[in-house]
Amino acid sequence: MSGLLVIGVGMPGLAAALALEVKVSGVTGEREKNVLALLGIYQQRKDADLTVQRLQALHRRAPEQIAEALAPFGLYRVVVQDSLTEPASSGGAWIARYAIDPGAPVKIAEIDYQVTGEGADNPAFPERFPMQVGQVLLHSQYESAKGDITRAASAEGYLDAVLTRHQVLVDPEAYQAFVEFHVDTGPQYRLGAVRFRQDLFDDSYLQKFVPFEPGVIYDADRLLELQGRLLGMEYYGSVEIVPLREQTDAQRTVPIEVVAHRNKANKYRIGLGFATDVGPRLSLDYRRRYIGRRGHILKSEIEVSQPIQSFMAEYRIPFRDPVRDYVLIRPEIYSYDTATRVGDLFKLTVAQSVLTDGGWRRSIGLDYRYESYEVSDTNDESFNGLVPHLSWSRVDADDPINTRNGFRLKYMVQGTAEGVLAQTSWLSGSVSYKLIKSFGDDFRFITRADLGAILASDIDDVPASQRFFAGGDNSLRGWGLDVLGPKDDLGQVIGGRYLAVAGLELERRISGNWGGAVFTDFGNAFDPDLTSDWEQSAGLGLRYHTPIGPVRVDFAYALTKDPAGVRLHVGLGPDL
Repeated sequence: MSGLLVIGVGMPGLAAALALEVKVSGVTGEREKNVLALLGIYQQRKDADLTVQRLQALHRRAPEQIAEALAPFGLYRVVVQDSLTEPASSGGAWIARYAIDPGAPVKIAEIDYQVTGEGADNPAFPERFPMQVGQVLLHSQYESAKGDITRAASAEGYLDAVLTRHQVLVDPEAYQAFVEFHVDTGPQYRLGAVRFRQDLFDDSYLQKFVPFEPGVIYDADRLLELQGRLLGMEYYGSVEIVPLREQTDAQRTVPIEVVAHRNKANKYRIGLGFATDVGPRLSLDYRRRYIGRRGHILKSEIEVSQPIQSFMAEYRIPFRDPVRDYVLIRPEIYSYDTATRVGDLFKLTVAQSVLTDGGWRRSIGLDYRYESYEVSDTNDESFNGLVPHLSWSRVDADDPINTRNGFRLKYMVQGTAEGVLAQTSWLSGSVSYKLIKSFGDDFRFITRADLGAILASDIDDVPASQRFFAGGDNSLRGWGLDVLGPKDDLGQVIGGRYLAVAGLELERRISGNWGGAVFTDFGNAFDPDLTSDWEQSAGLGLRYHTPIGPVRVDFAYALTKDPAGVRLHVGLGPDL
């Protein structure tokens, strides 16, 4: 069934201005869109300087433009009934009508497809042309087939491949289409050795970035991957890949030269933020992009807020695949004063972190930790020991900042042994999961869960920083940071050996970057020797998506709190 489009535009003003209505019928969908895109009278309908003479000229050209717009769909017998009606009264609108009869599409009668040269028998090229005799001639399919074949030639190293004949002919009398497509592949080339022109690192280190061995088939995508790997480390501000075609040898092997210019060595960042859990927050970051001739990296960060102050430095030593794998040495200092605990923590970590072929980041390491803490009036302790740990994590997202579909999953195991590594024995395991799934253009479903368990004879054997608490922006909204958990005989929250917290959220786009959300959070931290209750909250939220992640403003009603109340939660940053 044909569609009908009515466009009305008025041109108010002191001087007489044209008002125009354009009515197009007979085409729908992509055909209609293409007609409107090429129809000059439609495109200039809002021109304040449009005159009667110009309007009449545009109208005369309209049938030709409509026919041109429908040709890519194989329609070459288009009939247009057009009319241009003057205004019936002063101040009325001109009316331009175009009733389109697209006719039957032309079909392909013959295809002449040939691949010659060294690649004539290469299975990368289709045995038959992707379009078939008897099909409707669609120019978009022809261009797609043409692009697939030329890309195949490039990916298989046929750098001199040429299309010796490529055309589509339409016989208007017989109303048939003829496709001619001839490819001469020429010789096949291979990638040679890579040499670097730069003054920053040892050549032996940079060779680890090369994602191919000399002698593989020449594929430009491999060179783009090499360029991306080098730029991704931030060592260089610019990287140019230069194939040295003039130095190609008898085996058609092309040497590659990489010209790289070093980036600024130091990078600084200062940030101000706010989150309900910690209030105003100041952060200072420093990054030394390269140290020495083997690509070592240093970064440090200071964060200051009312309840938590921290300092972290990390020294990375790349190894094996330098883009994916590294050894790190990381000292950290924390001072915390929250509603449930007060203390200081020093931690020194040595770990190896590698990215597996399956996309998981595996980290194995050893911490030295000293922690002095107070979690209740009767629980003032310290911990001093070594803590080995092992973790697997993975993030998969279509957009790392404003994610439409993706997930984050992390497993971690850590612990100590009394008399061997520390003063007490405990073994902790945790799982953290978050999933984002979109439905259509307007809805996002977000679910998360945090589970944990600690094997220890008593909660007092576990340092405060390793106990489980609940409550806060990323836990149970409706409560403050870490205010939930098992309580001692005095009714003070001291943390537990088990954790089960989850949340469900449905977000709907309202307009532009604005969205609204409904959510519920539930769970708590638990301990078999202490008392704690199952808690739940529900609420409404407002979202605004920015280039650095969504701004989240949530009003959470604590359903199980006595007395119940509403708590405001504010946060900013990526969902994953």
